[in-house]
Amino acid sequence: MKRIATTGLMACAFLFGTMACGGSGNDSVEQAQDVTEERFEDTAMEEERDDQAEFMTKAASSSMMEVEAGKLAQERATNPQVKEFAAMMVKDHTAANKEMRDLALSKNITLPDSMSNEHMSQMRDLREKQGAEFDREYMDKMVSAHDSDISLFEDVTEDADYDDAEVKAFATKTLPKLREHHKRAQQIKDGLK
Repeated sequence: MKRIATTGLMACAFLFGTMACGGSGNDSVEQAQDVTEERFEDTAMEEERDDQAEFMTKAASSSMMEVEAGKLAQERATNPQVKEFAAMMVKDHTAANKEMRDLALSKNITLPDSMSNEHMSQMRDLREKQGAEFDREYMDKMVSAHDSDISLFEDVTEDADYDDAEVKAFATKTLPKLREHHKRAQQIKDGLK
């Protein structure tokens, strides 16, 4: 009996440890969405807040990754254009993060306190690179991240039925800057080949 109890405790500890160490159940974006969903569950605003939370948590995670990757690129990049782009990422996305946090607070939406598992994985990959390989990998990730960002923001700006005017206004205001980032990232990436 003692052996069964010990085995059960070990299994629980393993399962908890797996979840706490970045298993799919511990994704910060999903956790933030769950908190917001619970807050508005069974209210008239439930569906509207779920849509806002999904958009804002995904956008926050991507923007956090772009800031952290930008800081890393400012240290490791060898190409001056890559370093300049990285500085722009840190500056612009830090400002967008603050604006999004303020908007989320006003909407009672919980944002993630860290990047999603996907974005953390991208950062781990980037940290393994050095020199010109780092420059190419960083710019590739910035093109890809901005492709995703633009798609996410366009979903909000182009949705005629999107309910929240303030969230839509934030997305509409931010979208041109994301397109500018994407264009510049693509130009630098193409020049590195």
